[in-house]
Amino acid sequence: MKAPRLRAAGLAVALLGALVAATPATAAADPTAAADPTTCATDPATPKRQFRAMWISSVVNIDWPTKASQTAPDRIAAQQAEYRGWLDLAERLNHNAVVVQVRPTADAFWPSPYEPWSEYLTGTRGQDPGWNPLAFLVAESHKRNLEFHAWFNPYRVSMPAPGGAGADLTQLAPGHPARQHPGWTFAYPPAGVAGSRLYYDPGVPEVRAFVQTAMLDAVKRYNIDGVHFDDYFYPYPSGTHQVPDDATFAQHNRGFTDKADWRRDNIDLLVREMGEKIKAVKPWVKFGVSPFGIWRNKSVDPLGSDTTGSQSYDIISADTRKWVKEEWIDYVVPQLYWYIGQYPAADYARLAPWWAETVRGTRVQLYIGQADYKSGDPAYGADWMDPNELSDHLTLNRSYPEVLGNVHFSAVQVRANRLGATDVYAAAHYSKPALVPAMPHLPAKPLLFPVLTQVTRTADGARLSWRQPADGVGPFGAATAYAIYRLDGAGRPDGCALADARHLVGTVRATPGGAQSWVDTTAEPGRAYTYVVTALDRLHNESPAGPPRVLR
Repeated sequence: MKAPRLRAAGLAVALLGALVAATPATAAADPTAAADPTTCATDPATPKRQFRAMWISSVVNIDWPTKASQTAPDRIAAQQAEYRGWLDLAERLNHNAVVVQVRPTADAFWPSPYEPWSEYLTGTRGQDPGWNPLAFLVAESHKRNLEFHAWFNPYRVSMPAPGGAGADLTQLAPGHPARQHPGWTFAYPPAGVAGSRLYYDPGVPEVRAFVQTAMLDAVKRYNIDGVHFDDYFYPYPSGTHQVPDDATFAQHNRGFTDKADWRRDNIDLLVREMGEKIKAVKPWVKFGVSPFGIWRNKSVDPLGSDTTGSQSYDIISADTRKWVKEEWIDYVVPQLYWYIGQYPAADYARLAPWWAETVRGTRVQLYIGQADYKSGDPAYGADWMDPNELSDHLTLNRSYPEVLGNVHFSAVQVRANRLGATDVYAAAHYSKPALVPAMPHLPAKPLLFPVLTQVTRTADGARLSWRQPADGVGPFGAATAYAIYRLDGAGRPDGCALADARHLVGTVRATPGGAQSWVDTTAEPGRAYTYVVTALDRLHNESPAGPPRVLR
């Protein structure tokens, strides 16, 4: 028999086995596929898909690792325990992703052949921490079935003195690329001015190529789910000081006569090329940017928002609307760090619909950056002393179907829970788990439905066992995770049962091998339940529902 026929026969056997395994009375044919889910009445408080994450900042040890961990008796164990604590918080809040800063200042949280070890691991620039943090971060996140988005800062080289290297190249780690290529950098504001630090010059072509190569090293070598940029491109203005790039403009203007247009094109090239290079290496890795919340004001540009604040297009040369319209990125997370109300500079209630309109008709997904750091801090005004403010943001988002999730800044502020604000929005909006929104434009193969083989009561709840037919075989995709739905009673689920997350009790990462299992620790003794399992690929595309099984 020829090899293709052998493979086809193997697939047939696998499919037949799946059907045979589903024949007991408690595994009746799937009724959940009977209705079109788009016609189902769903609960907006329990969306089936919603991106939920928090930023975990490493720069100046904001979130992780803490500065205290650097001097712990067992530094590695302390830092690993801290990170697991953040994942515990993410799980408690029903998040499904983390955004972790792994290249805060032209350095690395992995053994990079291009850049030195980050000082935020050990307290010393360039010092080997004795372990591979990025490998650990990815593996631990995936154990909890959380997407891992690696957060990179493209051009920032140092933080201000005295804590950072400031504008002094000699204070960088020995062998730092910026020390080897001083012409790649500039100090801004100027050396000697408070807050001065070093940046790579975005107008130098060799710089753009280098930072892309340095970041792509992590994409190639680690199983990350996304590449994430924040809002730092050209530096934010400091007083009347000008970015010192006249010589760069003279040498590398590419025919531009207007420096502002040239700067924007420099950042456009970074974003477009980075997206292309990521997809050339791993087509499934997502690319997202979290820009400053205002692109342009409509008083300056009729396409802009009804605001009067600073404009990323002008002050940091970031044409974020263009990146969305050109679909150079997969998702955008505008930092809408303002309250709802009469605030003409930047009202959340005006900016959320503007961004929804901006992504409409594109394949770019919209998540909103939330200012948890302002909640409960009187320095930001009375509106932020309302424990319902952040929850009101998420409620407003429901009016705009283009808003597919939220990212909270930052982890320590989420945990601080000032005024109980985290509890308020979590109860109102994150009461059930949610799947990460699928991205249909990224490559995927169809998944077969999983087959529940057994559901039994145990001392700690209910144990489910299942198998995934033809997992990654031939034309079929591989299951990266599974979604478990539980319905009360022993009735047959209707076609809308899985349309939202009201019955979703959890997701679990796939384990190597054919047999899978999970324990529902919330199952109550003596109560009857009906369980349904679906398979998810690494992009969260969902299989048809497997045949349900009843636990009596």
